[in-house]
Amino acid sequence: MTAPRAPEAVRERRPVIERRLHPVTPLRRAWAPVAVVIGWALHDPDQAQRQLTRLTTTTLLIGLGVLIPAAALYGFLTWWFTHFAVTDSELRIRTGLLFRRTAHIRLERIQAVDVTQPLLARVAGVSKLKLDVIGTDKKDELAFLGADDARALRAELLARAAGFAPETAHEVGEAPSRQLLRVPPGVLALSLVLTAATWAWLIVAAVALPLLWMTTHSLWTLLAAAVPVVGAVGASSVGRFVTEYDWTLGESPDGLRIDHGLLDRAHETVPPGRVQTVRIVEPLLWRRRGWVRVELDVAGSSNSLLLPVAPREIAESVVARVLPGVGVPSHAELSRPPRRARWCVPVWWRGYGLAVTGTVFAARHGRLTRTVALVPHAKVQSVRLVQGPWQRARGVADVHVDTGADKSVVARLRDADEAAELLRAQAERSRTGRRDARPDRWMA
Repeated sequence: MTAPRAPEAVRERRPVIERRLHPVTPLRRAWAPVAVVIGWALHDPDQAQRQLTRLTTTTLLIGLGVLIPAAALYGFLTWWFTHFAVTDSELRIRTGLLFRRTAHIRLERIQAVDVTQPLLARVAGVSKLKLDVIGTDKKDELAFLGADDARALRAELLARAAGFAPETAHEVGEAPSRQLLRVPPGVLALSLVLTAATWAWLIVAAVALPLLWMTTHSLWTLLAAAVPVVGAVGASSVGRFVTEYDWTLGESPDGLRIDHGLLDRAHETVPPGRVQTVRIVEPLLWRRRGWVRVELDVAGSSNSLLLPVAPREIAESVVARVLPGVGVPSHAELSRPPRRARWCVPVWWRGYGLAVTGTVFAARHGRLTRTVALVPHAKVQSVRLVQGPWQRARGVADVHVDTGADKSVVARLRDADEAAELLRAQAERSRTGRRDARPDRWMA
């Protein structure tokens, strides 16, 4: 007699296959014991120097003979006891040498999966996988995987998050991408030279450092003041150039893809439907060239830059892909606060502006560096009216629009009656927008 087939609901579940990280990973972990020794030496340098002077050559060699194998053993054991597995519903990461820790990451809560390659990792042919997950401030990561394995795992996780069956998710592969924009290195370098922060720090160095030398005639004092200034100049120019070098933006079914980096390469994804706010930043010295910078607020993700520099027309076309159906209001369409607002914020009140369309709440601020923030009505979580005592006396108020990325966009110094009406109307637009919005899905 033939036994009846078991129903679909009680079929045997697929076995969970645990995998290890790349064998080069122990080299990354082995530095921990060495870091402990260095930390002790930096905490008490005098004691460390006294101990070192007492050591003979034989004792030092014995110490190195113990420390190096201990570091190697620690790196190997941490790699050996680290496993990860992709189940039907979650990514499971098991770590810990003495104290075991298992992270259960629900696939439907994954916001973005980024692949990064630090310089030494590029030499070794490995990559780091970083995951943005709803409800966590810190990214979970798998470091390191083979470069091809990292991209294959990323594609599998995105396919699972999009709803593909577990049996076929690993066969989907990485979705094809179409390049939209590549920022030439020369344009990026010139944009950084024309950034106000770079010139501000150079002016501080040119004025303050000679005055400090004339006042103190102390070389050590001059060096102590010069190092932070040089570091700030480097961070605002050279550091950004290294990070944003070869910035390439592409479009794929799983979102907008961003590749960048001179030394450390990063492969990031802007999740579809998760963008809460888009900011178009227009520094003063960029205006003659028509350049802008596009920044983002993404729910549950730390990705915050979409374009480091681009012509305004191209930037607006990219914004239209990030926020479908949303247009960027021109500066002429942004209404200024009433003239009596100048008593609250002299001079700078002219930099504020507001435009509300059928799809977006747009607010502008800044005179030297103008920033226009765009919030789709469907992304508004709450609306607040804020009015201080001096604003009440002048008959103006601020309207705050809060988004799901824990950020706010503020329409400053609006007429009090206009602000009250704006508060009521925006709450209604937000409810309607959320009701009619499409669900946020990967590969939709």
